[in-house]
Amino acid sequence: MSAELKTIFARPVAHRGFHDADNGIIENTPSAIQCAVDHEFGIEVDIQETADGEALVFHDYLLDRLVEGTGKVIDHTSGALVDMHMKTGTDRLWLLQDLFDLVGGKVPLVIEIKSLLRRDAQGDFVRHVVDQVAAYDGPACIKTFDPDMLSIAKSQNRNVLRGIVADGVAPGPEYVRHSRVDRFILRHMLHIPRTRPHFISYGVRDLANPAPRLLRSLFNKPVMCWTVRTREQRAIADRFADQIVFEGFNPDKNTAS
Repeated sequence: MSAELKTIFARPVAHRGFHDADNGIIENTPSAIQCAVDHEFGIEVDIQETADGEALVFHDYLLDRLVEGTGKVIDHTSGALVDMHMKTGTDRLWLLQDLFDLVGGKVPLVIEIKSLLRRDAQGDFVRHVVDQVAAYDGPACIKTFDPDMLSIAKSQNRNVLRGIVADGVAPGPEYVRHSRVDRFILRHMLHIPRTRPHFISYGVRDLANPAPRLLRSLFNKPVMCWTVRTREQRAIADRFADQIVFEGFNPDKNTAS
């Protein structure tokens, strides 16, 4: 494991920042990120492509759940999006460069690139994100569920740390556009000879599956599991993974329910 990857795996990673909606600290906002920095946790965020190809720090494809705005993120320019306020709290939407400016290398960043499942795998967008991460002066990596995105990232800059996100790929709305063969490939990460991830990011509920266990034990691929919310899940993570992405509790105090 490289020195930078060791840094990323050194401290628990706060899922979408150290957020607390009951107290107005909303996921993926500056407030949630600052709270994680204050606790010296690593930070996992999501980024979505905007209409003008910038990276918005936001999880959902639609604005409606959290933002005083409507419609798809991809249909709005970055300039319009950063003027939108969250429904709760005082934060507005913000861009990846804003995140870099706030964190300033103080804690590691894990940046998940959300995929629109386009045939071009959003190649220009991925290359732009990789270039931004490469220019950032601090520990950071990218990850994605989309192997095609990961291949593009590898081609753009092999030195930017990259991870593949996966789980048991159960049939359901998240995988409705994938065939049974596609789901098998994703579940077992059979794309790895071409994507060559530096680490695996696997769902905690499926962490005992053969693929992450074999890749970890036989090929020394470190495993970061998501999203740990309970004591039971943390016990599973302690057995099968090297790092946790957590939510809803403080892992330093071991207060998971």
